Amino acid sequence: MIRDGSKTFYTASLLLPQRVCDASRSLYGFCRVADDLVDRSPDNRAAVDTLLGRLERIYRGMPDNEPADRAFADVAHRFAIPREIPEALIEGFAWDASGRRYLTLDDLHAYGVRVAGTVGAMMSLVMQVRDPSAIARACDLGVAMQLTNIARDVGEDAANGRIYLPLDWLEEEGLDVDAFMAAPRPSPALARLLARLLAEADRLYTRSLSGIAMLPAACRPSIHAARLLYAEIGRAVERNGHDSVTRRAVVPTPRKLALLARATAASLQSAPASSAPAISSAQFLIDAVATAGQPIRPPRTLEERVQWLTELFTRLEKQGP
Repeated sequence: MIRDGSKTFYTASLLLPQRVCDASRSLYGFCRVADDLVDRSPDNRAAVDTLLGRLERIYRGMPDNEPADRAFADVAHRFAIPREIPEALIEGFAWDASGRRYLTLDDLHAYGVRVAGTVGAMMSLVMQVRDPSAIARACDLGVAMQLTNIARDVGEDAANGRIYLPLDWLEEEGLDVDAFMAAPRPSPALARLLARLLAEADRLYTRSLSGIAMLPAACRPSIHAARLLYAEIGRAVERNGHDSVTRRAVVPTPRKLALLARATAASLQSAPASSAPAISSAQFLIDAVATAGQPIRPPRTLEERVQWLTELFTRLEKQGP
């Protein structure tokens, strides 16, 4: 699923330690299933309600008999992922399905926090980093990636009746949103707007560096790889003359391999702590992590493993057939 759904995420995940890689793919699996369910349903509201019901059962420890639900339930329990985070993700999918538009950059940030900042926060938790500043920077990285995706997919989104560019930016450039949606085409005005959007993404990519430095050393190459690979999509948009309507930005395989090597080198470098405040619309995620319980430490000694197994069978017996 992850290999077909997000080649960039899949490539970056290969650099993770196996235990973190497995957990990250469990996160991705549930996110992908949730996104597809809402996006492809003829009744988006019903699909969202269905997802929220599945999430309720996941957090009660009784997930549906679906691989993605069972895997996510395990990860959410082990790493104490607060329910507010996947709920926010589902809310972002609901915004997508409703064709919501965003007046300002702050409004777009709020969307990016839900559909991508949430993933950054959950990834930080499975790496067992819960510091508020690290979560803030993880949200920065997620939002930066989402802004890059938006810059790349302008034409594709318009063909599907969607636009994510800040409406006040369109107005400043003299672009009528309805006229653009009816007949999207590249223009100097659109190029300036996309350059501005990519500059905002780059600002957040830079801010994320201090957060990546707070991760376990073995995890840093993968997250640097994700940062560099997504940022390179922005560079490809620039090389296409900021034409995201008639051309699709692609990062060639040799360039990806070079960036993977660069990511390993970047992971050895230190980064100054960032005093930048969190994106305001991400604060509720940071607060949710701060008030959540602590992750479960896996059993290490033989005695701990026997106790864990005994408790497991006790729980299963109580649940019945």
